[in-house]
Amino acid sequence: MTLGQPTRLDGSDRTDHLMSTLVGVVGAYRRLSRFSGKRRPPVRAVDRNLPLVVESVEAETEDVVSLRLSNGGPLPGWRPGAHLDLVLPSGLVRQYSLCGDPSEKDHYRIAVRKIGVASAEVHSLRPGTRVTVRGPRTAFPFVGGGPFLFIAGGIGITPILPMVRRATALGADWRLVYTGRSRESMPFLDELADDDRVWIRPDTEYGVPASGAELLDGLPDGASVYCCGPVPMITGVRVDLELTGAKAVHFERFAPPPIVSGAPFQLTLRRSGQVLDVPADRTALDVLLEARPGTPYSCRQGFCGTCAVPAAGGGSMRICVDRATTVLDL
Repeated sequence: MTLGQPTRLDGSDRTDHLMSTLVGVVGAYRRLSRFSGKRRPPVRAVDRNLPLVVESVEAETEDVVSLRLSNGGPLPGWRPGAHLDLVLPSGLVRQYSLCGDPSEKDHYRIAVRKIGVASAEVHSLRPGTRVTVRGPRTAFPFVGGGPFLFIAGGIGITPILPMVRRATALGADWRLVYTGRSRESMPFLDELADDDRVWIRPDTEYGVPASGAELLDGLPDGASVYCCGPVPMITGVRVDLELTGAKAVHFERFAPPPIVSGAPFQLTLRRSGQVLDVPADRTALDVLLEARPGTPYSCRQGFCGTCAVPAAGGGSMRICVDRATTVLDL
């Protein structure tokens, strides 16, 4: 028998001529592919950065501004619930929901409440400032045909607003509960329908919501609930939703998710050998920021990928949400 030739499966030492032929064909194909591959153009990295210009800045409330972003041409399309990654001149990256009209292709609109360093920088932008965005991306998709209950808390109205417009265009059955500290603090009130489908519920008039059940009052059976706002509001809605006939709940929060039943663990920074203890009630990102203040992050919810750090053993760790003793390639 010739060395390297496949034998038959019946246990004999005779050569399997069909398999020998296939082995030869595969070998010839591999040799030819090496030559043909040299003629292929190099694969180019996809540039997902979209340069835009701040076209206008509007004060919506005392601490909320809306920005209109454009570049003089048609922009990538989006659907209600989508957001942009906004790369600020300082290099900071933050996610902001699109709150305009998806049918208007010549610009994007976002709205930002001033609550931190990045949002303060957004508030300092002026018409003509160049920025970069990535996206649009959708982590809060609007689906189904209704009925819908929309619940928005404060700046959480931004992704809900296009959903309400879309539900209206579909002729769907919908209701909106919009909460906030006061009417003066709640952006886009003038863009909402003035009828019994909309309940404007400022704390100054009704008090702080006692529970999610209050916001879910009158929920139609089989409704889909879309909720965006502060963590306590979302938590209350999700807890009390189990007592209703809702079909599904979709939510988006503008704060890190709470740590539930966390356990302490350690991070080891491979290059320096430094070992960091992460307590049960804190994230790896919180602790790493104290040791390395320049550590990049953005959404703090695990979906944007900005804070993914390579692990020494391969793979990566999303330091805003992942919890495990890990050696980081830092």
